[in-house]
Amino acid sequence: MSEHTGPQSAFGRGLLPLASPDAPLRADAQRNRRRILDAAAALVTEQGVASLTMDELARRAGVGKGTLYRNFTDKAGIASALLDDRVRDMHARMLQGPPPLGPGAPGIDRLTAFVEAYIRHIAGNLELVLLTEASSPRGRFDRVVYPFWRRHLEILIAEERPKDARFRAEAVMAVLSAAQLEQWLRLEGHELEELIPRVQRIVAGIAEG
Repeated sequence: MSEHTGPQSAFGRGLLPLASPDAPLRADAQRNRRRILDAAAALVTEQGVASLTMDELARRAGVGKGTLYRNFTDKAGIASALLDDRVRDMHARMLQGPPPLGPGAPGIDRLTAFVEAYIRHIAGNLELVLLTEASSPRGRFDRVVYPFWRRHLEILIAEERPKDARFRAEAVMAVLSAAQLEQWLRLEGHELEELIPRVQRIVAGIAEG
């Protein structure tokens, strides 16, 4: 069984970048944080990211402004936390779920499955992703999850083309950037179901070329 496709992949759970190093929150603090995030998710779903103000969020969550700011200093922090919740599920499916997204399939098949899952994830959370990336000087490269995505791609690509696998993985991540997907989906009007196979072919060319 390959180290890339077996149930314990080469980068395994130990490198999941979303586990917090901080001490566990008290039960009441956990409840407040969950109420804030649930209220934020509902607000974004109903009215979009533009409606996510700290005043409205405190009102919706039923917490004081002090409690809100103890948990999150700004909108970007809230967006990042919402994304972390949503990324955890995708990480679990990549590391432990069924193939082809999870272990047990050839690298090129897992790569194709990853492209679809990643595009759907970004498209479904586009405003949140763009907000978090705009909040830091280096954009997506400052996001704690970025090295995980890149390393996952590098391992899968290395099964086909070990040489330059890291550079090829970076090239794939560039194709899959939120700004690029926004350009294709929103500004150029491509349909998601039409876009996914086209991008999959481009990524396969990068990986195998």
